[in-house]
Amino acid sequence: MSSSATHVVLIPSYNPGPKVFDTVRAARAQWNPVWVVVDGSTDGSGEQLQAMAVEDGGLEVFVLSENGGKGAAVLRGLDEAARRGVTHVLTMDSDGQHPGHLIPRFMAASAEAPACMILGRPVFDASAPMLRVRGRKVSNAWANLETLWMGIGDSLYGFRVYPVAPLRAVMQRQRWMRRFDFDPEAVVRLAWRGVRPINIDAPVRYFSAQEGGVSHFKYLRDNTLLTWMHSRLFFGFLLRLPVLLWRRVRR
Repeated sequence: MSSSATHVVLIPSYNPGPKVFDTVRAARAQWNPVWVVVDGSTDGSGEQLQAMAVEDGGLEVFVLSENGGKGAAVLRGLDEAARRGVTHVLTMDSDGQHPGHLIPRFMAASAEAPACMILGRPVFDASAPMLRVRGRKVSNAWANLETLWMGIGDSLYGFRVYPVAPLRAVMQRQRWMRRFDFDPEAVVRLAWRGVRPINIDAPVRYFSAQEGGVSHFKYLRDNTLLTWMHSRLFFGFLLRLPVLLWRRVRR
């Protein structure tokens, strides 16, 4: 297990089902410390995670009284990171989809390029719903346009290492980025600030309900949210186009 005073694993969690405990154990097997932000869960997982933290000094659990969304939970972790002098957080979902065994590799890449964001580029297996796989191509296309093809391999995959200071500054200036729109908007706005993406392939696993998988994705609601997000980002892109073109020419 690797330890760090500057890099923390941050797991936002909302009614995740039993997979959250496997996720936390997998993360703790690779890294110290691990933080979990319980985002107003009502399934009892928060209390069980707090009990795990009592037995494990490398695990901390922060509980939000109400569900605010993934981005809101990440922001709570970012605020705590800034307070403690933590410079980077690796975000991973609580539902077991993300590869805990790759945490050290992503953290090492971040340590070598601390000004960059380290983005997981998903490698899907047969468990991936084709509607989700094909649908994310639309979001990826928009994200690449909005950043002038700066190199975002995947806009939606949440297994990433972020530098705390620029991401926190971006979120504090936005009323959005608090729910399903967090992951794609975070990478676009960080790219606008000049935070360079580094992509690393990482497997993703979708668990069925019989396997303990839980999904909070709502096709109409969340795609409407993404459409509104990309509409906002596109107008922001037009305003920033001269600067983005200048950066691209310099590169």
